[in-house]
Amino acid sequence: MSAANYREIVWNGLWKNNAGIVALLGLCPLLAVSSTLVNGVGLGLATAIVMACSNAAVSLVRRFVPNEIRIPVFIVIIAVLVTIIELLMHAYVQALYLVLGIFVPLIVVNCNVLGRAEAFASKNPLLPSMLDGFMVGLGLTLTLAVLGAIREIFGSGTLFSGIEMAFGASAKSLVVTVIPEYRGFLLAVLPPGAFIGLGLMIAGKNWIDARGKAGKPRQGG
Repeated sequence: MSAANYREIVWNGLWKNNAGIVALLGLCPLLAVSSTLVNGVGLGLATAIVMACSNAAVSLVRRFVPNEIRIPVFIVIIAVLVTIIELLMHAYVQALYLVLGIFVPLIVVNCNVLGRAEAFASKNPLLPSMLDGFMVGLGLTLTLAVLGAIREIFGSGTLFSGIEMAFGASAKSLVVTVIPEYRGFLLAVLPPGAFIGLGLMIAGKNWIDARGKAGKPRQGG
């Protein structure tokens, strides 16, 4: 696979076919845990790691799995990896794990994970499959991060609230007060705020893409 193919995988995962704002897959956890930047990044990175590892595993076993049972086999692989991630989070970042709650084990049924295993990893070699899984997961993480930051700023006037859940009590000093003495805006941290924020992000991406296309010189004579 050429360098251009790898660049296309990166571009598709991060921007062109971003799972959160283009494919609109996995919206339930995206909207539920993106109330803060830390929560969004925490779940997003967990998903990205699972996607990279599951794509790698599927790519390695793809030639040995009968076509009739490939989906159940893929789900078992994903479930094992999610269980490992869940146990690691429970052991090392328990506070964050408790906040994310049911959405960590629900990575198993996230259609992004199974979708990339079926659409890409089951047809491609190891390295491109790992890269594809990680980039799609990273694109989702960036969406969660931006949406979480928007909701956190408008909801409580801060950034990195809860970072001590991942890095310990000493990290609490990293919390940034964006709007001092802010009374908060409840709508931003409620589900309707998540829908509004995601809609604005989708509109922003479409606007950027339209501007990019308008700026390109037309080909042909």
